[in-house]
Amino acid sequence: MIYLDYNATTPLCQAAGDAMRPFLGENFGNPSSIHAAGRNARAVIDDSRDRLARLLGAKPHELIFTSGGTEANNLAILGLSRSRATRGRHVISYRTEHHAVLNTIEHLQKREGFEVTWLETLPSGLIDLQVLAEAIRDDTALVSIMHANNETGIIQPLAQISDICRRRGALLHSDMVQSFGKIPADLALVDVASFAAHKFYGPKGAGLLFLRSGIPIDPIHFGGAHENQRRPGTENVAAIAGMAAAAEFVEQDRADEQERERKLRDRFGDEISGQIPSAVTNGDSAPRLANTLNVSFPDLDSETMLMALDLEGICASSGSACMVGSVVASHVLLAMGLPLKLAKSAVRFSLGKFTSAQEINVAVRIILQIIQRTHARHIAQTEHVAI
Repeated sequence: MIYLDYNATTPLCQAAGDAMRPFLGENFGNPSSIHAAGRNARAVIDDSRDRLARLLGAKPHELIFTSGGTEANNLAILGLSRSRATRGRHVISYRTEHHAVLNTIEHLQKREGFEVTWLETLPSGLIDLQVLAEAIRDDTALVSIMHANNETGIIQPLAQISDICRRRGALLHSDMVQSFGKIPADLALVDVASFAAHKFYGPKGAGLLFLRSGIPIDPIHFGGAHENQRRPGTENVAAIAGMAAAAEFVEQDRADEQERERKLRDRFGDEISGQIPSAVTNGDSAPRLANTLNVSFPDLDSETMLMALDLEGICASSGSACMVGSVVASHVLLAMGLPLKLAKSAVRFSLGKFTSAQEINVAVRIILQIIQRTHARHIAQTEHVAI
């Protein structure tokens, strides 16, 4: 198998597995219990929180453990919007966000009476900073703009976005699920940020929310005083321990590893463009994550290409992996103004720590073979119709 879908999820690194193992067996105490087994579990959570805070440049009490990036996004958007509703019921975001953000804001709009300004993107996929500045109002409760896009890898200018929000007095949330471990996460630029462990070689089912000190938030779940009364529920000790270990693992050589992946990604893209002239690389006019290549193959739709790749042992995707296996035209690419044909024929390849140059060579060869077979079938069908 050649795995080129690291933006969907990553394999568990050994450091994370080692950190988790004791808490999947003999060390099973509830961290809220006062006996020795519970205290041992609590100590692991506290230590993991301290280690993650050091990596992120945050204070330990500013980190809230969640079940993943989706819950972190929900808590940020629902919790902050509701807690600030007395200031106003206006939220700003844009159409290329992950569905964990889009659907949550749509809920506020449809069910809770919030007004939403959906920002359009420039053709490059970047946000129009002037439009953002003009959209912020006195009653804006929250601005939510992701750091790096999961489908295209496009990186938004967070420093400039932050400056606009600070000058206008608006809170800024950023979905950093896809960017952490690939580019620096400067939390000084945001008020709240979301993370998911399985995107950086940690376990699925673990995430965290950074919430700057002094900012009140309404809980969205009820039933306990865990996480300083902000997120109830018995903590997943093993997953939290694994998340901290994975974060250290991915950050230890981040700069060198991302440069390695960038070179592989660029060679991959150049080979595809050189051998398949009809292929279109999406998002390459803007800053991108080093590991992400989004390509449209206009001669066949995404589903056909993905099925053909899968039969050859290559894992890729058409965009977000959170749509329960569905293959539809990318909402991200459509929001960028791509024609429907290109959006429906896009494939995302995302590289990671274990991607090799040999795998890229094989992938290029197989993609070319798939395109050639498609052309041959089309010619044969055309000749048959003519006869």
